[in-house]
Amino acid sequence: MWVRLCKALGREDLLARAEFTGAPNRAANRAQLNKELNAAFSERTSGEWIDALNRAGVPCGPIYSIDQVFADPQVRHLGIAAPVNHPTLGGIRLVNQAVTLSRTPATMATVTPELGEHTDEVLAEIGFGKADIAGLRERGVV
Repeated sequence: MWVRLCKALGREDLLARAEFTGAPNRAANRAQLNKELNAAFSERTSGEWIDALNRAGVPCGPIYSIDQVFADPQVRHLGIAAPVNHPTLGGIRLVNQAVTLSRTPATMATVTPELGEHTDEVLAEIGFGKADIAGLRERGVV
C-alpha cells in the first residue's frame, strides 16, 4: 500500500529514502513523513485525492463533521442514522444499530440517557431502598 500511495501522490522519491523504508522506519520518522505527506496532500482537494487514492487501491474516504456524516449518500442508503425524539433537543438523528438482522430487526427505541437519569432505577434493581438512595444523594455519593 505504501508503494501505491507514493505513486498516487507522485512522490516515488519517498520510496528510496532510508528513513521511510519499511513500516518501522516510517513509524520512527512519523513527524518527517507527515510533513512530506501533508505537503503533497495540500496540492489537491479532498475529493480529488479520494478519487485518486481509491483508483490506486489505497483505502480512504472523507473526514466529515457530524452533519456531513448524516448527509452522506451511503449513510442514508444504509439507514445508519436513526431519527429519535430528544426531550430537550427535539428531533435528532443518532447512529443506528450497527447490524441489521432479517429475523430480528432492531429499532432505535430512545435517545441516550442524561447523566444520572437512571441512577435510582439501577440502585433499586441491585437492592438499595429509597431511604438508602436518598442517603447516598445527601452525602454526594450519587
